[in-house]
Amino acid sequence: MHKYEGNTNKPLFPRSPVTLGADVEVKRAEIRHYFHATCDRYESLFEVLTCDEAYYEKPISLRHPLIFYLGHTATFFINKMVLGGLITQRIDPKLESMFAVGVDEMSWDDLHESHYEWPTPADVMAYRRKMREAVDHVIATTPLTLPVGWKDPFWIVLMGIEHERIHLETSSVLIRQHDIKYVQPHPDWAPCGETGDAPTNDLVAVPAGSVRIGKSFDDPVYGWDNEYGHHEDDVQEFAVSRYLVSNREFLAFVEAGAYADDGVWCEEGLNWRNFAKAEHPTFWVRGDQGGDGQWKLRLMCEEVPMPWDWPVETNHLEAKAFCNWKARETGKPVRLPSEDEWYRLYDIAGLADPASDQRVEANLHLDYWASSCPVTRFRHGELFDVVGNVWQWTETPTYPFDGFAVHPIYDDFTTPTFDGRHNLIKGGSWIACGNEAVRASRYAFRRHFFQHAGFRYVVADHAPAVPPLGYESDRMLAEYSEFHYGDEYFGVPNFPKALAEIAIAAIGKRPAKKALDLGCATGRATFELARHFDHVTGIDFSARFIGAGVKLAESGVLRYTLVDEGELVTYKERTAAQLDLEPVRTKVEFYQGDACNLKDIFTGYDLILAANLIDRLYNPAKFLQAVHERINPGGLLMLTSPYTWLEAYTPRSDWVGGFKRDGENFTTLDGLKEMLSPHFRLIEGPREVPFVIRETKRKHQHTLSEVTIWEKVA
Repeated sequence: MHKYEGNTNKPLFPRSPVTLGADVEVKRAEIRHYFHATCDRYESLFEVLTCDEAYYEKPISLRHPLIFYLGHTATFFINKMVLGGLITQRIDPKLESMFAVGVDEMSWDDLHESHYEWPTPADVMAYRRKMREAVDHVIATTPLTLPVGWKDPFWIVLMGIEHERIHLETSSVLIRQHDIKYVQPHPDWAPCGETGDAPTNDLVAVPAGSVRIGKSFDDPVYGWDNEYGHHEDDVQEFAVSRYLVSNREFLAFVEAGAYADDGVWCEEGLNWRNFAKAEHPTFWVRGDQGGDGQWKLRLMCEEVPMPWDWPVETNHLEAKAFCNWKARETGKPVRLPSEDEWYRLYDIAGLADPASDQRVEANLHLDYWASSCPVTRFRHGELFDVVGNVWQWTETPTYPFDGFAVHPIYDDFTTPTFDGRHNLIKGGSWIACGNEAVRASRYAFRRHFFQHAGFRYVVADHAPAVPPLGYESDRMLAEYSEFHYGDEYFGVPNFPKALAEIAIAAIGKRPAKKALDLGCATGRATFELARHFDHVTGIDFSARFIGAGVKLAESGVLRYTLVDEGELVTYKERTAAQLDLEPVRTKVEFYQGDACNLKDIFTGYDLILAANLIDRLYNPAKFLQAVHERINPGGLLMLTSPYTWLEAYTPRSDWVGGFKRDGENFTTLDGLKEMLSPHFRLIEGPREVPFVIRETKRKHQHTLSEVTIWEKVA
């Protein structure tokens, strides 16, 4: 085996600027250099293509052709700068529309085809030159205050540069998947020439410890929205493979016939494997020889004899299947690391973000080669390749940290991935540059997706924690989450909170051990009543609705998506701490239930609140005539309702009021007095309490609910 250092005489590819400093013009020059160096490197990537046809033939059916990606990053700059008010004049509205939106590979079998009249590569390069002039002018003339914060207009310039660096990597993957006839070697993209015997992998014990993740919004280095906020966790001890899984180690999985072994694949993995007809890793190429010589490895621009000591590159589904197979073979609990466990590796290895003036001790940031290298090449403590070489798949679906917020200029960068179907990759690859190469970075892809990604494995008796996932997108549930936990509109106080305050005032010095919030919806009144009662139960017919209360009680965080207009949305986050509900989280519980047919265990209450419930019951009389059985003597029943009786919910014959009887008006209050009088006396009300439900940014429901409070007398 020979040692190959790569071209260490080449200048370092610039790191993400730190926006601290006193000299604004020096910082302008640094950002300008960062911008043009990124554009130069990105454009050189497309020089590996052999002909114009290579720009239009799709490398894979699920993505746009490469001509799109050459134009996309350029139009991103212009579109975002127009949106942020940095420029007012577009360059080419047609191209800026055509290249605006890429393909989110939503499913491994999403083969939707669209017809585009793509421009020529020369036309796109001409557009890119105009874009570079426009951005250069913005960098030179836009007022600059240091440090640059994420609300600063100048942040958009950094956003565009980091966005292009992401596509530097993703475009290189597409080029690697292209037909070999469409690519050629290039001096800027020379691969590693080092290979040798693959090591025998073994396990390294990792002691228990704590991890802290999350950036502050005043951090002076650019970050994407999912990096901000905070997350802390205590990580249990585990064992981890010393090396990334090499091509040699993965060969045993292939030769064991595991690609055809349904028992090691999850359902999603089976579906992908059958669709793709996968029999080996996608970048492995069968040769003409037998034995080890039958395999070659497809690099970005060429095929080479298989370097068995390089990391294998797979999607998440293949990595999981390998872990399942190895667990079966060894009898040990083998799995992928969690995100928190990867951070534990990073911390115990004593690693740091790439320095601005020296090469990384890792195959990272294009500091050495345009390919992977041996898994034995870069040592990090007792481990190798904690960062660099290839990205590392984790068990963890991406999720928002506490305090997460979307950036208004790029509000859909991360939120669509909070769906439980995008898993985090950590550590960066040989081409991971800028933001991709730092500890804080959090990138996630669908599990069938290919990146320059491999994996290492963990042996642990415990399963990783399941993180709280995304934003509730069910429209009605989101509206009720905002109704209960969101902003006030038109000066109308929060309705569930107002009801709880009325109820607590009415209870006075009466016993306050147990309360029931019946028809609790998303649960705000349940929490508010717990400020006074020892324990409060929330019950609603809708499991979806009580799920919001459960999330807030268990995690202290509730996230949801509100419609603004059409397809435009706002992402909202509310925490128990913000609402001063942290002290009462342990005093509430939620159940799904039918108010007309409650289980016997729901009894012995000092208060029952039934807010806006009776006119949505299929048999309100059944509820009203039996509710006394669940209230302690001297306890209170609080009813609120706008009395919007509808046959869609309640048969006309079962309405409590709102009709003529014996030729006279018979109101719902009349009906309540009639039905409740055997066991209750009215002690307060009726009174009207207003509420507002936000439907869209410009449409709201304003309603009056009549409130009555009844004391149980028998």
